[in-house]
Amino acid sequence: MKNTGAEEGGGGDGRDNIGQTEKSQSWIPKIIKKRVCSTFVEDSISNGALCQCGAARDDHASVALGDYFSTAIVNQWKSVQHSSERPTDAFGEVQFAGASKRHSHFLRLSWSTEPSMVYTILTAHWRLPLPNLVVSVVGGEGRTQVKTWVREVLRQGLVKASQSTGAWILTTGLREGVGRCVGQAVRDHATAASSFSLNKVVALGIAPWGLVEKREQLVNPQGSFPAKYYVQNISRDSCSLDNNYQAFLLVDDGSVGRRGGETDFRARLEEFISQQRTGIWGSGSIDIPVVCMLISGETDMLKRMDLSLKSCIPWLVLAGSGGLADFLSDILENRSSAPAVPSSGEGNSEAPKTPSVDLKDRVAERFKKHFPSEAQTDKLVEQALSIYQNKDLITIYQGEHESPNDFDTVLLKTLVGASKQQSSVDANPYSDELKLAVTWNRVDIAKSELFNGDIQWKYEDLEDSMTDALINDKPQFVRLFTENGLNILEYLTYGRLETLYRSVPDGTLLYQLLQQCLAERLAIVERHSPSEKQNSSSKMVKDKNQSGPVKEVTLFEVSGVLELLMGDVCQPLYYKALGLEFTSSKRTSLRAGEAVLSALSGCNILRDLSKLEEETETKLSMKELAQKFENLAHDIFSSCYRSDENRSFTLLIRKSPIWGDTTCLQMGVSADARLFFSNDGVQSLLSQIWWGDMKRNTEVWKLLLAFFCPILCYTNLISFRTQDNQLEEEEMPNDDAVAQDSDNLYGTTVFSFSDIKQHEVDSDVHKSDAIKGVPYRPPQRPFIVSRWRQFWFAPVTSFLGNVLMYFLFLLLFAYVLLVDFDPPPPSGPGVAECVLYFWVFTIVCEEIRQTIFLGTMTWRQRFRLYIKDLWNKCDLTAISLFIIGLICRMFHWSYEFGRDVLCLDYMVFTLRLIHIFAIHKQLGPKIIIVGKMMKDVFFFLFFLGVWLMAYGVANQALIYSYDPNLNRIFRRVFYRPYLHIFGQIPVEEMDVGKNWDVNCTHNVTLIESGEEPCRTHESNWLVVILLVVYLLVTNILLINLLIAMFSYTFSKVQEHSDTYWKFQRYNLIVEYHSRPSLAPPFIILSHINLFIKRVIRKVPSVKIHHFVLDLEAKAANRLSTWETIQKEDFLTARNKIQKSSDSERLKRMSAKVDGVLKHLSESRDFEHRLRSLENQMEYCSSALSWVVDTLSQGSTFKPPRPPPLRDAFASSSSST
Repeated sequence: MKNTGAEEGGGGDGRDNIGQTEKSQSWIPKIIKKRVCSTFVEDSISNGALCQCGAARDDHASVALGDYFSTAIVNQWKSVQHSSERPTDAFGEVQFAGASKRHSHFLRLSWSTEPSMVYTILTAHWRLPLPNLVVSVVGGEGRTQVKTWVREVLRQGLVKASQSTGAWILTTGLREGVGRCVGQAVRDHATAASSFSLNKVVALGIAPWGLVEKREQLVNPQGSFPAKYYVQNISRDSCSLDNNYQAFLLVDDGSVGRRGGETDFRARLEEFISQQRTGIWGSGSIDIPVVCMLISGETDMLKRMDLSLKSCIPWLVLAGSGGLADFLSDILENRSSAPAVPSSGEGNSEAPKTPSVDLKDRVAERFKKHFPSEAQTDKLVEQALSIYQNKDLITIYQGEHESPNDFDTVLLKTLVGASKQQSSVDANPYSDELKLAVTWNRVDIAKSELFNGDIQWKYEDLEDSMTDALINDKPQFVRLFTENGLNILEYLTYGRLETLYRSVPDGTLLYQLLQQCLAERLAIVERHSPSEKQNSSSKMVKDKNQSGPVKEVTLFEVSGVLELLMGDVCQPLYYKALGLEFTSSKRTSLRAGEAVLSALSGCNILRDLSKLEEETETKLSMKELAQKFENLAHDIFSSCYRSDENRSFTLLIRKSPIWGDTTCLQMGVSADARLFFSNDGVQSLLSQIWWGDMKRNTEVWKLLLAFFCPILCYTNLISFRTQDNQLEEEEMPNDDAVAQDSDNLYGTTVFSFSDIKQHEVDSDVHKSDAIKGVPYRPPQRPFIVSRWRQFWFAPVTSFLGNVLMYFLFLLLFAYVLLVDFDPPPPSGPGVAECVLYFWVFTIVCEEIRQTIFLGTMTWRQRFRLYIKDLWNKCDLTAISLFIIGLICRMFHWSYEFGRDVLCLDYMVFTLRLIHIFAIHKQLGPKIIIVGKMMKDVFFFLFFLGVWLMAYGVANQALIYSYDPNLNRIFRRVFYRPYLHIFGQIPVEEMDVGKNWDVNCTHNVTLIESGEEPCRTHESNWLVVILLVVYLLVTNILLINLLIAMFSYTFSKVQEHSDTYWKFQRYNLIVEYHSRPSLAPPFIILSHINLFIKRVIRKVPSVKIHHFVLDLEAKAANRLSTWETIQKEDFLTARNKIQKSSDSERLKRMSAKVDGVLKHLSESRDFEHRLRSLENQMEYCSSALSWVVDTLSQGSTFKPPRPPPLRDAFASSSSST
């Protein structure tokens, strides 16, 4: 059969995809074989027309018909002896006619094919998701009528459990019996489920090739991509392939129309899968669990079940489904408690392994009851007894009486029961159940069944499951384990960290970053050490043969990735493991404190990763998770702020040694945590820093008066927070000395420049005095000096001075441009212009100070940090334009150009006022909104430009047939249509019906010399129509579009504009906190003083550590303890709120109902036990009756009284 699918393909892309698929699977016929009957064994029933393989005589090759002598002595056809292997001729993809467009994979293979090869094809080439569970549904084949409740178990139980666990379902894959029911259930759940859960269920059909109807449609030696599969009357049961399956393995034993040819291969495949590991790259903690599910079934399945049980594969039997399932449930439930009478030798140690005579008779009796038509029962009974010996691997499921919704729990207990039979005595009996729950990602089962307080878990029991949860991205289990006995400090060793990072999946962003750092390290090794080059090359080749170069990843690469994302913040975390100079350890980094800073760090890492991520879904998930971390930081700090205001301020500005001496505020800025900065506690701290030692309720007019008349700062016009008042408050008598001591140990909150300087200067004095027990009192300055510093060193004063001087600067700049802009030298520049130049020079000096004196970073890092700020870019633009204008105005040939540049530069300097007024509470949010609306304007200008150009060119060409003047062309193509929007329409020029008093000409020579061309009259009607359409689109459509965009942006940003403003307010406060007190141009004095201190005297900067407080070890530990307590209180309160919600109440009610149902199922178990006890009592009663009868009939001795009657006991018991 030709590949019709390839021939009927539409476009080139489809042919390319088909060609790639054919090329990727062209090797299959060389490895995978089919079976062909090689010996014709005559079937006596068909009078020689058929072979015992089921095929006709004409369908056999001449070789199979040639050896008459050998075939004459053969009584039974066997696939092993009478068939041979040939290259397979049926593989590829199948498309079901009239069904969905989704293609299914298929492969014809011999029953002797190695399962490892087939499993590789399924997972690596067909890309089926790796299973966390394999359920092999056995039985219910042929014309078996499936009961209604069995259908519900398959639909509501099996397929739903497969979705939650990520399972493979193995059936025959045919449109008959149970296979059809499973296919319909998979289809129904695929229709209702999301795309995520749809990929987790794999229905795999394993059927005999010779039994499949219309199989000739699949034959194509080159492969079918796809093969068209037509089946008539799909509503009735048939042996055709079911289109609801993802893949088909068509096992060929050389027979035609016979069942059971796939049984041996299917059992070997199940056994092979059960030996593979779960998770990514087999990183799971357990082997893939395989369970066989028996529904109905015939007697020939006893052998299949017996072999599977001997391979320790558990079975789940659906009692009540009929056939073999009912027989096995009968003997296992009712005969499991029967007394064992050894057939020989009671003292023989082998007696328990030998079935008792009584048991064998009872099994034979039950077998005849369930299968009365079977003639040869001895061998089948022996197989049933062998199955009975492995009864611990068999679970009986009363599906007719139990809810199918708990089917996943039934599967879990079935596998756990089987694993307990193989586990050692010392192992925790619940560890296997936990590993299965982790593999299936069923944290609900783990919480309800395993972590309900009844089981004491040890660290060793949770270690492997924790690794599985981390590698395979199951955070709920990570939280569950850490809350129930797993010490994260003992678990996260450096070796395990490297193992976890090496297990990062291919294709992820983290994997690419690690490989990039690895490649850089290997390149450095190759350049500097030839001997190490050979060692690392051999090691890399060795690891490539195993799992790829990711095995080479060490903590060095991890530290490189963290440095790329967060700078030097993460140095203390991993550099200790590399033997470098940092002394911080992992244990310090994982201590219980610093919850706020850790949450902000997680937010920072995720947001940096989201910027590098290219996949949209992954990017969104990273942003959502980063927002969760920011919300946690915000909520926990809110709890801290409500508890203690001063301690919460200290928490914000405390240096963290485990996060590279950073603070919460610095980490929040790096993480762009706007919501965190909108917290009332953060804003309260910023307000105190902004006002310095002045009280926050000071009016602005008082500041202005004191600014212009500094002597007023020594009066009561402005209220200050004095250190004397603070000391008096701290020295108030307190009965609880321990509490007072603990409060003092949290450090002093730094609000102003003077506080920072005083804190660092007097830190040593504080330590010595504290040791001696003397109360610490800072040295007092003279009142004139201290009050002067309190007023002029406050950021608000510096801001006010800069604003006033900046207005004077703009006035001076405007005066020079409008009034006093002298000609080039030697006539100019004038005095005012020289003052302006000096003023700008001081501004340039301040920008240089902001760039150079920016901490201990390199100059490149400083410049990158400086250039990130938008307003710093604006300053650079303004300064650059001013320098260009200044240079050009000094020469006669460029004087006018220089003046034009300075005029534009004045606009840039004026726009700088927007940043200055961003501190205002009312103007700040509006500035944010205006900034967001500017993006809408650019989109509007794009649409307007396209329409304006289309109209302008057409309008100019229709009005004037020829006009080569470029000046007029640009004005009339772009400028004139733009003015049309605002109503400036030259009707006289555009409408030929109007008089136009302009001298024009049709002479081409005059037109080329610059004369005005005359208008064209023929197409003027089209000009008027275009004008109407243009005004309609621009003035109505586009303008209203812009208004709608502005309204949407305003309503959207208005909700968060306050948050944005508070975040920008922090940057402005930091800027003016670090600025010198004097404003340009007097700031040059501060710069000279700064140059002397930093360069000549080498005095370290104090203001460079703005908002930073270095606590002693004891104080830092107590602050961390207090933060931990607040975190726990917050989490407790949040859990209470969640528990009080309606959804949680419903969940608890559902859990209680499940508990009741669980007790009912246990009572059903008691009922079964009572029934077995009754059977035992019945047996004992009959045995005793036999003894009594024997003794009564004997003449050895005469009893003193006759034996008691059963009726007498019955009457006495009833009377009582």
